[in-house]
Order: sequence, then structure tokens, then C-alpha cells
Amino acid sequence: MAIIGMDIHRSFAQAAFLQDGQVKREQRVDLVHDRLVKFGKSLSVEDEVVIEATGNSAAVDRILRPFVKRVVVANPRMVRAIAYARVKTDKIDAVILARLHAGGFLPEVWVADDNTQRQRRQTVERMGVLEQVVRTKGRIHAILHANLIPKYSGHLFGKAGKKWLAGLPLPEEEKAIVGRLVDELERNSGQLAKLDMTIIGEALENPRVVRLMTIPGIGPVVASTVLASIGDISRFETPEKLSCYFGLTPKVRQSGDRPARHGRISKQGNTHARKMLVEAAWSAKSIRPAATALL
Repeated sequence: MAIIGMDIHRSFAQAAFLQDGQVKREQRVDLVHDRLVKFGKSLSVEDEVVIEATGNSAAVDRILRPFVKRVVVANPRMVRAIAYARVKTDKIDAVILARLHAGGFLPEVWVADDNTQRQRRQTVERMGVLEQVVRTKGRIHAILHANLIPKYSGHLFGKAGKKWLAGLPLPEEEKAIVGRLVDELERNSGQLAKLDMTIIGEALENPRVVRLMTIPGIGPVVASTVLASIGDISRFETPEKLSCYFGLTPKVRQSGDRPARHGRISKQGNTHARKMLVEAAWSAKSIRPAATALL
């Protein structure tokens, strides 16, 4: 049995084969599907592969998993904290990963199953399209502000608002820019609506999502994003650890006999899920005064 540490880059990975505490050989592997499959076939079913969590680590894990005993994914930030080295090369990084795993010191991360990965891709794609919508609206507002155009009293990006935009006394080049931005906004808004329909359709068939929606401020999109981020809830031993995963726990500084100092939330962990939870909190806050006024 060998432990193979792989330092992953965009187009290649540097592998180090560790057996009985010694590096037996090193190999460079091109991160192309066919070549990675060929590399996987050369490994033993008793081998263990160690990689760091990166943008393409999920694909590496998926391809190599059928050929080895286990693929271990490490937290890159904690690996650097544990194994700080003055000399840093791809070969050294690969060996460090293998040695940390062999010694039981590797800070491992949970690897999502295929269905959770699919849900995550879906919610991340929605967040990306939403950011494009917000950015496009911001550019239109910036042009109006730069040309001393007063604020529109209604819904600026509705049917009447778009007609109002088309008739503004803007310079020709800026009028053309606004026209292109409005077209881009319509296209992105359509994509966002389709994604929402897909996510909501799947959400309403999931009892976990429906149960989470009973919390004020949480709708199907927020619930789906949060649950996709969590994956297997049993991997969190306590509610505090789940809060820490979302980066919602405060930073703590304490040394010696001095009292602990608490700062702002850490903002570590899943950014998209944390944004959705903040959005849900604002929504719940706006619901409560309205409900109180009805009493």
C-alpha cells in the first residue's frame, strides 16, 4: 500500500508515492481526463490518494475514487498552518500531504456526494446570475446619477420604467449603453427565473426543505442553498460547529490570564450560504413589524 500525495494545479499535479515512511518515486500527472484515468489505473486498490481542496479537486476525486481505497481531501488553509515550510515547491508540497496523512495529522474535509455536488452547482450558478443582475442594475443607476437624472418614482426595471429609460435626455453613446444594459438585464433576469423555477420545483419535493421553510424569512431558494451547503447534517456534532461552518460565530482572542475578547463573525466557510442566511434574517426582520401592526 502507498500513500500518494498530489499537489494539484490548474493543468497538472505533482504526485509523491510514500511507502514505509519513504518517498519511493515522484511523478507529474497532466490533469486531462484520459491521462488522469490512465494514472488511476496504474494505482493499487489498497492505495490512498491525498489532495487539497481546490476548484478542480472534486473532479480529481471523482475520477480517481474507483481505482484506490480512498481519496482524502485536505483543508488547504489548515495544511499550511500545520506544515509551514521556508522552501516551497510542488514536490515538497506533495510529500508533505502524504506525510501528514501517514502520521494522522491531515486536516481532512468532508467530500460531498454527487447529488449534493449537483445541488451546490445549481445554487452557486443562481448566485452568479443574481450578482450579474445586481451589477447591471448598478451600472444603469450610475449612468443616471452621472447625468443628474432624478430618481424614478416607480419600478425602474418594470415595463413603465424601461419606457421611461428609453426616453431620457442622455447623450447618444450613453443612451446606447443603457439600451444594451437593459437587454442584458432582461436576459439575465430570464435565466434567473428559470433557475428559480428549477430549484423551487425540486425544493418542494424535499421534506427537509419544506421543514426549513417553516422558519420566518426562509423561502425555498434560501433553504435549498443552505441544505446543499450542509450536505450530511450528521457530520456536525453540535449546533455550534454548524454555525462555525457558516462563519457566523464571533472571533475570539484570549491569552494567559487575560479575559477573552470577542470580535465580529469569522466569515469563514461557505460564502453563498452565509449571504442567503443574512438575506433571510433581513426578510424575517421586515416580516415581524408587519405582523405586529396587524395585531
